[in-house]
Amino acid sequence: MNIKKLTLASALLVSSLFAGTYNVDKSHSNMGFKVKHMMISNVSGSFDEFTGTFEYDEKTNTLTSLSGEINVESINTANEKRDTHLKEDELFSAKKFPKINFKLTKIDGEYAYGDITLKGITKNIKLELENGGTVKDPWGNERAAFALSGKINRKDFGITWNKVLETGGVAVGEIVKLDIEVEGIKAK
Repeated sequence: MNIKKLTLASALLVSSLFAGTYNVDKSHSNMGFKVKHMMISNVSGSFDEFTGTFEYDEKTNTLTSLSGEINVESINTANEKRDTHLKEDELFSAKKFPKINFKLTKIDGEYAYGDITLKGITKNIKLELENGGTVKDPWGNERAAFALSGKINRKDFGITWNKVLETGGVAVGEIVKLDIEVEGIKAK
């Protein structure tokens, strides 16, 4: 084994000694989004049902892996009629594609890159990463938190439904702003 391979193997081993696996704490996390409505305002929403795990290196205060799954049926825009429409085939196709999946592929400074799968289509996206760090809670649990924000074009994932307005605009914007807050509890 050459010296480069030995050095790399040693670095990975030392890094993994300080990394902890965290389970996403749903009660302190949010999978939020915003999209333009009628070209003049934003409609906000979130998904209420999701799971995930991530690894966080406590020594370097770095997120090293992340995977998560969102239940599409749990979409919540505070409007039951709109939520029902969003689950239909012309939009999310919730019965055919019940999950949205995300897997981190790389961290580069203040950016996180990952593969998101939505309606059976996988794209690598870039998100801004805000690292919240770690803390011990009053019950003795180790917690870590971070936020991800960015944009996707819904048409890239086959979500193309829209209505043309009398003024020439459209009912729903193409760009969806993602606003994700994640807090996790270290697995024991």
